[in-house]
This record gives sequence, C-alpha cells and structure tokens, in this order.
Amino acid sequence: MLRGEYISWKPLKLPAVSCFGGFSMELFCSLGRKALLQGKACQNSLAIGKQVSCRTFPTGTCRSQHLSSNSRANPGRPGFLPRTPCGSFFESFYTASFLPRRLLSDARFNVPPSAEFVARPVGVCSMFKLPIQNSAEGLDVAFVGVPLDTGTSNRPGARFGPRHIRAESSMVRLFNPSTGADPYHSLVAADIGDVNVNLYNLKDSCRQIREAFQKIVAQGCVPLTLGGDHTITYPILQAVAEKHGPVGLVHVDAHTDTGDKALGEKIYHGTPFRRCVDEGLLDCKRVVQIGIRGSSYTQDPYKYCRDQGFRVVLAEDCWMKSLVPLMAEVRKQMGDKPVYISFDIDGIDPAYAPGTGTPEIAGLTPSQALEIIRGCQGLNIVGGDLVEVAPMYDASGNTALLGANLLFEMLCALPQVKRT
Repeated sequence: MLRGEYISWKPLKLPAVSCFGGFSMELFCSLGRKALLQGKACQNSLAIGKQVSCRTFPTGTCRSQHLSSNSRANPGRPGFLPRTPCGSFFESFYTASFLPRRLLSDARFNVPPSAEFVARPVGVCSMFKLPIQNSAEGLDVAFVGVPLDTGTSNRPGARFGPRHIRAESSMVRLFNPSTGADPYHSLVAADIGDVNVNLYNLKDSCRQIREAFQKIVAQGCVPLTLGGDHTITYPILQAVAEKHGPVGLVHVDAHTDTGDKALGEKIYHGTPFRRCVDEGLLDCKRVVQIGIRGSSYTQDPYKYCRDQGFRVVLAEDCWMKSLVPLMAEVRKQMGDKPVYISFDIDGIDPAYAPGTGTPEIAGLTPSQALEIIRGCQGLNIVGGDLVEVAPMYDASGNTALLGANLLFEMLCALPQVKRT
C-alpha cells in the first residue's frame, strides 16, 4: 500500500477521488487547508486511458491515521505529489483519465508533474513546477530567488531574473539521462520564494539576504539561488561560511569580481569575492575562476586573485576544447571539504546568453558549462547560485532557459543524488 502525508496549501477546491485503472487515490480536505492522499495498489497494473470511477467525499474529514510510518510528517511542508497551491491544477490533473505510476513511487519526495500528463502552463509558476512553501523546514534543497540588481555597473534588469528563470524552468524534466541523476527521488526539494530585498539600500539588502540564508542553512538545507546580480553571493557566503567555515569556490564568470571599490562604494557586483576574502569566507587555495576574459583597466588585472592563491582559468585557455580534464584537476583541488558553486551567466558567450548586464565576447559554450557543473559531481557541494540573468535583453527567453538548465545540473550534482 502506498500512503501519502500531509500537504499544506491555501484553501483548495478539490475533487475527492478518481480511480485510474488499478490505482485509487483519495483526497480529503481538512478544514479547507490540509489534504491527505492515500493510494491503494491493486493486483492489476495501471490501465492507461481507462477512468474507472469518480466520487466525492465530504470536506472536513481528517484522516491523519493514514500517515505513513516512514513519512516525515510535517504540516508545514508539502507532501505527496502533485503539490501546488492551485486548485485548478488538481481539477485538471485528477480528472485526467490516467496517471503515471512512476510519479507515485515515493510519498517522501516532491516530484514535479510530467508535461505528458499536465500541461506546462498549468499551475502557479515555481522552479521546475515544484511545490511552494514559506521556509526551508523539512527540505534537503531549497530554490530561492534574490531579485536584486542595485549592485549592477552597466545594464540593470537582473531583478527580473528569478521570475523568468522560474517560467522557463517548466521545460526541464525529471531525470538527467546524461548523468543518470534522479534528483527528485533522492532529495526533498521545493521553491521557497524570494528574499524580500531593499531596492533602495544595497547594504540593507545584503543584511536581509544574509539573515534569510542563515535560516536556510541552519536547517541543514542546501540553497540553490536564482539571482539577481552577483552582489548577492557575498551575503550568501557569509551565511554559508558561518555554518561550514571557509569554503572552496567554483566560480564561472567573465569577470573575477575581486575589485576593491567603484565610485567610492565597496559593495557592488564587481567586489563580492574581494569582500569574501577580507572576511575569511573563502578557502583561497580551493578557489577556481573559469571563463575569465575581457578588457581591463590595468595591465595585470588578475594579480590580486593569484596573490590570494586562486586558480584563474582564462576563457582563451578553454577555447575549442573539452573542460573534462580541467574539472578532474578541480576535483582534486577541492578535495572533500565544503564547496560552493557560483555561476554568472555572462561566463557564457553572449551568442548563447545575451540576456545579461555586462556581456563579454568570446566566452564559454553551453556544453562547456555542462562539463563544469557535471565535473563537480562527487564534491561536497553546500550551495550554489546562478546570477546576472537580465531577461529584457533576450526576447527569446533562451538566457533564462539556459540558467534554469544550469540550476538543474547543480541539483543533479549534489552528493546525495542517486544515479543509475
């Protein structure tokens, strides 16, 4: 017998039961806020395309006795799939004439619905169509947006990155056949919304971000962040290093972001890693920066990085070659200590990712980006971010789509993810 667990939503309008071939699913609405799913396996396999029956139970029925003994019951976190705060989603999903068995395999996890059975535009927009919840409680991985671009030096617009990345993420499916990763049956993941930043005060925004991420990492949850400009990585690393100590860094970017100040300000998107060094947040012998390129204001713009012990991999050293050998060296450099991944979308050539604020020509390709993130498999990854997507400079949406896919690859690279 398959049993579900509590699901936390706003008030829902739900059909109570639909039977799909050999599987019946009951939904009980308790006080209009909690529902319980109970699946009863029959001897016959799913009869695809055959809806057996549909009947309605009265609302207000609490069936807490059906909670699975191996479920991590927590009324504050979502439960069995498909979890979404959208009643119309349930009406369309549960009145469908069939349901895929693989999506009902384990009530402990949040498994996004397949577009084979639920149309991509249906439901509230969330990262990978995962459930939305207000905190990281009960989660292994949390997707969190930081819609801040007050620290940009050229073209603004990265504040809109999180919502566009979420929208494009509906194209990303459940499994990663290239790596064998099965993230949604390995980790409990959800979208916990955005940090409430102060668009008029960058230092105050950094405080808000730091405090928000302190709460996330304190619960043992790995944050994967949707930016936002690169300023946000500084307060995130303050929170991460508070828990894990100085971390290694895999940093993909066109720029080193190690400037000291600009226009008299020491905090903006060109200085986050200088500030991190100042505060001892980085294990400098385990920092690699990949894809660095572009003109500069000095003859030796990378001297500071190399003086700290960073490994700087220029974009021209990556041209026309696989980065698999490079990443084998990076894995040895990082060892088994905590590692953070920070990926600026302008590390990718603007032919592929024009939707960004400070584009630089002759960058990395998307396939090299995949090699970098997949090359982080086996590392002790404690967080990651994808920053600097400014969607208004790319009407196609492809920059945000690329960003969504790279975040999926980060999810798949986490050490707890099962692989086939």
